[in-house]
Amino acid sequence: MPELLSRDQLKAEVQAAQQELLAIRRHLHAHPELSGNEHQTAALVAGELRKLGWRVQEGVGRTGVVAELGSGSGPVVALRVDMDALPVEERTGLPYASLNQGLMHACGHDIHTTVGLGVARILGPLAERLGGTVRLLFQPAEETAQGAAWMVADGAMQGVDALFGVHVFPSLPVGTIGVRSGSLTAAAGELEVEVLGEGGHGARPHQSTDAIWIAARVVSGLQEAISRRLDALHPVVVSFGRIEGGKAFNVIADHVRLLGTVRCLDLDLHAQLPGWIEETVQAICKGYGGEARVRYRCISPPVHNDAELTQLLADEAVALLGRPQVEWLEQPSLGAEDFAELQRETPSTMFRLGVAGPNGCTPLHSNTFAADEASVAVGVEVLSASLLRWLERAAA
Repeated sequence: MPELLSRDQLKAEVQAAQQELLAIRRHLHAHPELSGNEHQTAALVAGELRKLGWRVQEGVGRTGVVAELGSGSGPVVALRVDMDALPVEERTGLPYASLNQGLMHACGHDIHTTVGLGVARILGPLAERLGGTVRLLFQPAEETAQGAAWMVADGAMQGVDALFGVHVFPSLPVGTIGVRSGSLTAAAGELEVEVLGEGGHGARPHQSTDAIWIAARVVSGLQEAISRRLDALHPVVVSFGRIEGGKAFNVIADHVRLLGTVRCLDLDLHAQLPGWIEETVQAICKGYGGEARVRYRCISPPVHNDAELTQLLADEAVALLGRPQVEWLEQPSLGAEDFAELQRETPSTMFRLGVAGPNGCTPLHSNTFAADEASVAVGVEVLSASLLRWLERAAA
């Protein structure tokens, strides 16, 4: 642990700040805002940071906030946390449940934002002694995979030498964290397929080309083709979450629109997938007399954790929490994170923050997702210690 702050001092300061941090977290949870509309959240964050003595810049990446502490020269270490919520109607029954109908912090970004403010509170008094600069990135629009690119375009990553990140993880109990070197999340893409047929009377399907029937073949056929045409050692997931088509119960539909997501851990394979999907979908549709239009958009590359930074964070976590509370994750996640956009040119690591309470925790994006608030203190401790340790080594 850096001499700037002993572990005992760090724990004591986090404990002293806990009630204030939980009050902030509950306010954020009760007032969720969608991607790109985090105006009130950003204003709260900026106000808190200024009170803590940080240099604050608002409107970075549209509704993002960037804050700096330290000399403004020398090595620069950064922490990114995200702020946006989801279009989910909350059903947790919590006393601080969402007051905004149809919106919910169902992915824990209220926890992330609070952890970032907790780190700001712990490091604030150390400004004149840091030997470098700490930069905090409060990012909008992670859920739409746009915010990181917005912040990069506005220069938020300029001069950053190392980057840390955190995401809640309902599979781990509160008081623990998960770390992994290398691939942490998958590359993700957005897939749109339009199936074109020929309409007709529902009583005489043989006189038409049924777009709904063909679309069903596309949904199932892609799954079958993945299992027989692609290497099983390099997993690919294609999931359709939206189907639109048809206008009447007795009319054969001539047009169906499918929207889905594609996930893959292997970058080379991910680059080949758009062409492979196009070829497969066209073959299925033509085989049943229809046509197809296929559009594919890459949402985010995979998050790849730097081995040295990951080990640094794991070492600090072991010292603070104990070795049994730090789990090395065997498998990456097929989830996606636009944190990957921030780490294209910068060594980075993101860890998993356990949030499951005594009764467990429902999955991310669930309308009953309820993170255990004790995770806030764990995140603040681990990240504060890691940022200080990195600066200490960089300045040595």
